Amino acid sequence: MAELSCDVLVVGAGPTGLMLANWLVKLGVGVIVVDGKAGPTRESRALVVQARSLEIYDQLGIGDHVLKESRRATALAPGYLTRVFGRVPIGPLGEGLTPFPYIEVLEQSRNEEILYENLRSLGADVRWETALTAVAQTETGVSAKVGNDTILARFCVGCDGSNSKVRQARRIAYEGVTNPQRFFVIDAGAVAGLVADAINVRPGGDDFMVGFPMDGRGNFRLIGQVHDDDLSDELAEEDARARLRDQFAVTYGKARWFATYRVHHRVAAAFRDGPFFLAGDAAHVHSPVGGQGMNTGLQDAHNLAFKLADVLQGRRRDGWLDRYEAERRPVARKLVATTDQVFGLITSQKRSRRAFRRVAVPLLMPLAIRFAPRGSRLFEYVSQIRIHYWMTPGVQGGRRDPVVGRRLPWAGDNFASLRSLRWQVHAYGGVRATDVPDLGVPVHAFPSAPGLKPGRLYLVRPDGFVAASCLPADAVLVFSPILQA
Repeated sequence: MAELSCDVLVVGAGPTGLMLANWLVKLGVGVIVVDGKAGPTRESRALVVQARSLEIYDQLGIGDHVLKESRRATALAPGYLTRVFGRVPIGPLGEGLTPFPYIEVLEQSRNEEILYENLRSLGADVRWETALTAVAQTETGVSAKVGNDTILARFCVGCDGSNSKVRQARRIAYEGVTNPQRFFVIDAGAVAGLVADAINVRPGGDDFMVGFPMDGRGNFRLIGQVHDDDLSDELAEEDARARLRDQFAVTYGKARWFATYRVHHRVAAAFRDGPFFLAGDAAHVHSPVGGQGMNTGLQDAHNLAFKLADVLQGRRRDGWLDRYEAERRPVARKLVATTDQVFGLITSQKRSRRAFRRVAVPLLMPLAIRFAPRGSRLFEYVSQIRIHYWMTPGVQGGRRDPVVGRRLPWAGDNFASLRSLRWQVHAYGGVRATDVPDLGVPVHAFPSAPGLKPGRLYLVRPDGFVAASCLPADAVLVFSPILQA
């Protein structure tokens, strides 16, 4: 038995917990990470790594490595039952918006492995096979029982999934619903009947099948629905294999992973409770529609890490941490509502919606991809680069500033400065760095860029979000209170 201490106890070493630990260590914060598992997840689970997550990986310094490990989805293959209606190329849908404009597939297990490798390279590790058994608030922070040891920490972050022990210990409600439908997922090899390197989408009456290309020739993630008339409450893999063959003419060799699951749409009633925080699936869970789940957790971690570092290192008061819930919980609520609506459209057995799917998938989806302008707003939403925070505490609603509160618009080379992990001022369109008053932070000047007004200054947070904007003459008046808060 031992008594250990740290600044932040991270409970759970999935993608969210590992991303949080990476950032905290990189920012100089003392961290202990515990997880009851023996190591990183082996099942592929989540698949898509969105553009905003890739930008975060890039700021961490491992973007090129993650991109090299990813498999690019180059086409959409719509169909209906056994019929395929061609191959629709998917180009750089986010061209001009991000350095990562494509749809990239990288399973959760590989995300975790990369993050764990990087954490170890930073000099930290995970206490595997060490589950949290009890946690309580103390006068100085948190006391947790993990295995045979006690850990004393200033803060504790529950990244321990939808059945979070941290959330349960704090009696934080997990508000929402569980959908009645069940689904099966298969990671299959030697798949036949699908278009290679393409996202295959096929509705079929009261059924549907989606196939995502995975790393390796002939490897696909196959997803389908479990019906009420299935013989067993737990559909067997061989039953799913037969259905894919009979309904969609899709066959495969070996299944590397098979599971059935229900879809939940839930958001925790609070993301902060004193020294306790929730992130990832512990804070929100929703339909896999759009590949949002893992990515939202990664961005929770990125947001929270900088705030914890600011408070622990004396740059901000404790109240600064309330901004985490104020910023991230509205994102989760909107995401749950949106994916719930789309999920209902996909799975509803109403005759009108079944008819709509039969037309929309083979006809409307290809047209939308072929004729959608590069850099469309749809890509911004799906890739999570259009997330908006209200930068004034307590203010919600009203007209949104096109730049303030959003992640800094990409202008080709302006993201490189974000690797300094510091507050900074950006100037665009003819304003020189020498024109900016001394505010005690770096100043970077760039040529004119789309979405950024020439002649204005932008105060950028270390996480890449724009905190404020003004003319050079107003910089001291507008920026100083934010920097000194």
